Amino acid sequence: MEQLEFFEIPSPCIGVCQSDARGYCMGCLRNRNERFNWLEFSDAQKYDVIRLCKQRKRRRQLAFLKAKKAQLQDERSKINSNLDFGEEALEADVPVKD
Repeated sequence: MEQLEFFEIPSPCIGVCQSDARGYCMGCLRNRNERFNWLEFSDAQKYDVIRLCKQRKRRRQLAFLKAKKAQLQDERSKINSNLDFGEEALEADVPVKD
């Protein structure tokens, strides 16, 4: 049995209408075609667009987290290289007693 739809599917637009370098809206993550043809899409097409937007959002968040993790690891390696207490550093700082 098919469920009846009583309400129109709302647009995923959040009012941040700027395109990124790849042509996706920075707010709702729809591409140009999805934005301009939203009113002509069937309900099934609209649900598909919303699904794609959620998928794009997850990918963007994952990419952001990976970049942040790489940045933190780079900062840690720089700090740790300054705190190198290897034998050469210890021998240089400790005077030898005769």
